[in-house]
Amino acid sequence: MTGEIEVRHADERFRTDQDGITTFHSFSYGRHYDPDNVGFGPIIAINEERIPPGGGYDTHAHSDVDIVTWVLEGALAHEDSTGSSEVIEPGELRWLRAGDGVRHAERNASDAEPLRFLQVMLRSDHGSVNLEVATASTTVRGPALVHATQDGVIVDGTELRAGDEARLTAPGPYDVDASASAGALIIEVG
Repeated sequence: MTGEIEVRHADERFRTDQDGITTFHSFSYGRHYDPDNVGFGPIIAINEERIPPGGGYDTHAHSDVDIVTWVLEGALAHEDSTGSSEVIEPGELRWLRAGDGVRHAERNASDAEPLRFLQVMLRSDHGSVNLEVATASTTVRGPALVHATQDGVIVDGTELRAGDEARLTAPGPYDVDASASAGALIIEVG
């Protein structure tokens, strides 16, 4: 290991329960404010959303952010003011630039199955960011953030369980290994 790793465990995330939706926040959000945890580089939100069958978010606005959505389980019905309307399936990743303003709605596309997805928000002026979905071994240069979506992700010998994050605060390289059933979102911000 050549860099520094700060691990934040899943149970340290902020939790919001509203209208049947459970959201786990990796950074300060709304009433969950921690001045020492407002972002990591250009990342200002990583929310794990769990939406029941038929539930979701009605049309709402965002500006000055790029929104990255990665569906983990279920299917996400997405509509936005750019004219996009689609169903995003597990494993698919979408990037939406809000710019001066965009409105979008996100709903569980199923009336029978639950939906689970990650939503990452980056400041619009984020510069160079590389996103990768890790399902095997890879080397990551830092600074970077590794968010485990299932158990079995190892960053330079440090094991991450589902929902854990490793914030790689210094230049790497860092070795990231994922078992066959594991997965992680890697965001290089340097």
